[in-house]
Amino acid sequence: MVKPKAVVDKKKCLACGGCISICVQDAITMISDKSTIDKDKCISCGICINTCPVGAIYWEGKLS
Repeated sequence: MVKPKAVVDKKKCLACGGCISICVQDAITMISDKSTIDKDKCISCGICINTCPVGAIYWEGKLS
């Protein structure tokens, strides 16, 4: 079974950096003032999703 991966809605992202500081895999970086998740590094823990204050991070394939 393939685990879902977290993705960032660039329109909602405030570039606060909270997800970057909380990611245990260092899978999130800031590119062009928006958070970007490296799907190869993401372990689908969901910490970033729960941390985002505006709900800009969601599971791939699911409605945000």
